[in-house]
Amino acid sequence: MPSIDELSKQKAYRLFDSGEINRIEVGTVKGLKQTHKYLFEDLYDFAGEIRQKNISKGNFRFASCLYLQESLAKIEQMPEATFEEIIAKYVEMNIAHPFMEGNGRSGRIWLDLILKKNLKQCINWSLIDKHSYLSAMERSPINDLEIRVLLQAALTCEIESRELFMKGIEQSYYYETDA
Repeated sequence: MPSIDELSKQKAYRLFDSGEINRIEVGTVKGLKQTHKYLFEDLYDFAGEIRQKNISKGNFRFASCLYLQESLAKIEQMPEATFEEIIAKYVEMNIAHPFMEGNGRSGRIWLDLILKKNLKQCINWSLIDKHSYLSAMERSPINDLEIRVLLQAALTCEIESRELFMKGIEQSYYYETDA
């Protein structure tokens, strides 16, 4: 039987191939929830739902569930006109970590949709080393320069490339493995 990751990865591929990705609201909490629901609806009963519990990873506690709705409303209002603004918004959404599981995979698609809409670019995730990405994201709440430099170096104008999207999904899921 396929793993949860394999099943949701197949859904991520279908998100692009079905054209459903073009119906997701860009840059909003609703759009992030739509993405999360699409990827995980057959796997988790909380798919697309904002978490009601506090969560952490390692020594880092994500936004308190008591203030999560308020935080998400503020993040949603953040500007998206420049690359720097978009990355700042992405970092804040990562700190919020609105779902119990699947935040990274949903968030990277959400980021690419914002970049595509506002800058006509997206990230070529296959160019970004797992350790470098995870380290930069871990430090991003203090200073987002490292993640900005890392992601900016991987920007591409190939926003309609199926091959690029599929490689990006592979890399995104690889970031979430312990290997």
